[in-house]
Amino acid sequence: MSTELPESAVPPPTGADESSSAPSRRTFIATSTAVGGVVVAGGVFAGTVLADPEEASAAEKPPSSRVSLTVNGTRRTVTVDNRTSLLDLLREHFELTGSKKGCNAGACGACTVLIDGQRHNACLTLAVRLEDAEVTTVEGLADGDQLHPLQQAFIDQDAFQCGYCTPGQIVSGVGCIKEGHTNSPEEIREWMSGNICRCGCYVKIVRAVEQTAGRK
Repeated sequence: MSTELPESAVPPPTGADESSSAPSRRTFIATSTAVGGVVVAGGVFAGTVLADPEEASAAEKPPSSRVSLTVNGTRRTVTVDNRTSLLDLLREHFELTGSKKGCNAGACGACTVLIDGQRHNACLTLAVRLEDAEVTTVEGLADGDQLHPLQQAFIDQDAFQCGYCTPGQIVSGVGCIKEGHTNSPEEIREWMSGNICRCGCYVKIVRAVEQTAGRK
């Protein structure tokens, strides 16, 4: 009786040709990885397609609030992103571009406005926190065609050069006068030190504030 095993039952010798019909270990791993990637990608894509459009829109929309305030004597009500600064509200929503965006970090004073009579940097003030506040910008200082005394004093004293910082300087000067910090040039310089003039017109700015303070 023959004990010879069928050819199909004999394992191939080590180093045999790997081009047989049975998949190799390397092929199996590569195929599994590729299929797994397709499944994951398909799941993400399906989740994106099947997501509720309204929920997705709500998730992407930043929180906003409604605020009412008085700007230069006019009552304004607007709904804005909670991150909106007073400076951006004035310039981009109300088109009051007199307040300038200089450093946008509260260091130069170009955006100075009066809030309830007090000086503030508009770039550091959140608009949504100003419910029922009264804001005065450089546009609100004049009385029609009649300039505010400090605006006229800036002209008389030639207290500006490029003019970029001038709106903030004038508003800050008005606040400085109202606060009573004009007893000497040194005191004016101290209390106006938050307003930077790149052109170096400080001497004339102080003179303009002195001139206006002397009229009051």
